Amino acid sequence: MIRAIVFDLDDTLFSEQEYVVSGFKAVDQWMTLTTGIQGFFEETLRLFKEGRRGTIFNEALRRMGVPFDDRFIQQAVKVYREHTPEIQLFEDAKWALTHYRQFAKIGLITDGHKVSQRKKIQALNIESFFDEIVVTDEYGKENWKPSKFPYCHIMKKFEVQGQECVYIGDNPEKDFITARLLGWKTIRVQRESGLYRHEVPNAEYEADVVIQNLYQLQDVLDLKK
Repeated sequence: MIRAIVFDLDDTLFSEQEYVVSGFKAVDQWMTLTTGIQGFFEETLRLFKEGRRGTIFNEALRRMGVPFDDRFIQQAVKVYREHTPEIQLFEDAKWALTHYRQFAKIGLITDGHKVSQRKKIQALNIESFFDEIVVTDEYGKENWKPSKFPYCHIMKKFEVQGQECVYIGDNPEKDFITARLLGWKTIRVQRESGLYRHEVPNAEYEADVVIQNLYQLQDVLDLKK
């Protein structure tokens, strides 16, 4: 019997690309206001679409011919992380969070910088949907997925066993392997816009079930009140 349904946040409940675009815009506005630099948004977005990650701010400024130092990059990253994002909850996510509350405890486990993740949760106005929210970075980076910590925290909080839990996420690199080891049922949402949609993991990293949207949970979760 399923007693706990736990969701990932980024690219599971909202579009991570939408957040990235929002962040690039915020940094672009900050640069224009503080230094007069223009064109940062267009350059970072171009790099992002090329698949660049990690040092994208450095690469954008180099392409633009703008001199910078580590302090300037750190300030830009701070603006990115702390901006109020312009993001929207997926319609199927809104449905799932509303629908499944009548059947089970609802939880959230999310990695990422703690300020950024809390800003996302606030912008989406979803806190009231959850019985427990675990922003793993608030407990230290060593407790990010695939650490056992967030899953065990949920089981203790909800007083449930692994076989009574479901984890729904999008990233096979880290979302499912530990949950499966703990006996959880795992479901991967492979959205067309997802950043990890093309990942083909080893068998132990893949979820038990793969779906394309959260409406399809009706086909894979047999729940009764």
